[in-house]
Amino acid sequence: MTQHVTPPLVLIPETAPFDPDQRAWLSGYFSALLGPAIEGATALAPGEMPAGGKKLADNDDAPWHDPSMPLGDRMALAKDKSEPQKLMAAMAQQDCGQCGYNCADYANALFLKKEERLNLCQPGGKETLRMLKKLEEEFGGADGAAPAAAEAAPKETALGPLGYCRENPVHATFLSRTRLNAPGGEKETWHIEIDLSDTPIQYVVGDSLGLFPANAPALVDAVIAELGTRPERMIGGKTLRDALLADYALGAAPDNLYQLLSLLTSGEARRKAQALAAGEDPDGDAAYLDVLGALHKFPGARPDAEVFLEALDALQPRLYSISSSPKMDVGRVSLTVDAVRYNHRSRLRLGVASTHLGERMPERTKVKIYLQKAHGFALPEDLSKDVIMCGPGTGIAPFRAFLRERAATQAPGRNWLFYGHQRQASDFFYKDELNGLKDAKVLTRLSLAWSRDGSEKTYVQDRMRENGAELWKWLEGGAHFYVCGDAKRMAKDVERAIIDVAASHGGKNPDEAVAYLAALKKAGRYQADVY
Repeated sequence: MTQHVTPPLVLIPETAPFDPDQRAWLSGYFSALLGPAIEGATALAPGEMPAGGKKLADNDDAPWHDPSMPLGDRMALAKDKSEPQKLMAAMAQQDCGQCGYNCADYANALFLKKEERLNLCQPGGKETLRMLKKLEEEFGGADGAAPAAAEAAPKETALGPLGYCRENPVHATFLSRTRLNAPGGEKETWHIEIDLSDTPIQYVVGDSLGLFPANAPALVDAVIAELGTRPERMIGGKTLRDALLADYALGAAPDNLYQLLSLLTSGEARRKAQALAAGEDPDGDAAYLDVLGALHKFPGARPDAEVFLEALDALQPRLYSISSSPKMDVGRVSLTVDAVRYNHRSRLRLGVASTHLGERMPERTKVKIYLQKAHGFALPEDLSKDVIMCGPGTGIAPFRAFLRERAATQAPGRNWLFYGHQRQASDFFYKDELNGLKDAKVLTRLSLAWSRDGSEKTYVQDRMRENGAELWKWLEGGAHFYVCGDAKRMAKDVERAIIDVAASHGGKNPDEAVAYLAALKKAGRYQADVY
């Protein structure tokens, strides 16, 4: 879930005694065979040609690798690129890890037919899924798109290490939840503790935890009632109710469901269902239609329960930045989670994983998890290096972990945290802990921004500009800069603030200021955990 990633491994080096086609085939074979067991494995080196003659996607040669760029603009940049690069451009471009890959490796896996699931890009949602389907059709379908190297490789890959990939999760004990918001806050945020002592998982700060949630029972029961069927009906070895609770996504209604509903209705209703299946929005409500909402919209169309399940997407795991340090929080891991709730047309809508953790899961029960290793989001190896962290809201999670790690290792480098939220009285997460770290001289500077406390909204990027002279001194002294939070707005605003600081306090012209930020990224001194 970072913007700077570790280069993929090359399994068959150029010095091996094989010609390019043989090397490509062998690399593809072993990569497909071992799959996620080798972190960063890919069938070919970045930019190398597979036997089919198409250049693979590469994170270092991806001008579309920008989460704030609209899909149409990304596809325009990739217009004359190879098919794998076009697949990469279609994605949400966050390297968030939700799919189990980084963006380039997911694109290459799709192209090489090592991965057949097109719906793994969670930030991209239906927009990306539609584009990936369109590209697959343009490339000639399942047979035409596969190069010879992929055709020779086995289709099935081994599961990755236990607890270290979404395909091979483990069960851990959910210990506790603690409300972080004080009374009066508009949001509901929880500190979550999970026991790792009975699992093989060992993490470092900067890593993320993947968690498999369950749907809200009330929502599942409403869907079953709307279908007019029995919850205890057995389908594929499970009751319908159990399957909907654990296996199927009930959020945004998928295109396949609209296509199914279009076959069960007629006239104007059919035309609307077909339009929704094609990505159109005939009534201006497509963005708010979940599975239950889609059933409500087409009350005359009631598919058989088994066919209905086939039209749904699988319930995907969610990733959360770890907010604890293994050196200080031995045997356990913590998360910082916003519970998502909102009303739409008199219906309460719930975030699946956030409310599963925040209200539905009893303490001391088991939760299915896996570790997502970070790529390029880590504290500097040199403990004397200064660290600047920018994380509003739940973006504070990895930086709480960083600070606890720096305290545990007695790192001599200075630490500066920019934190912000809506109101100081209710939304100052980990207030006592942060003030304690400041008193202990672990947290050198704490710059706070509250967007709803004054007549004018103040954000973390505003505090960066206000402290620009000192911020520039830290950066010029070799400090590492980290940002965690919203990729499309907040992270971009923070980047603009750094550019402004370089111009105002570093005497750089606009082009030089932009190049300065780029140099920080290239050197690994600007790292992002964005979503």
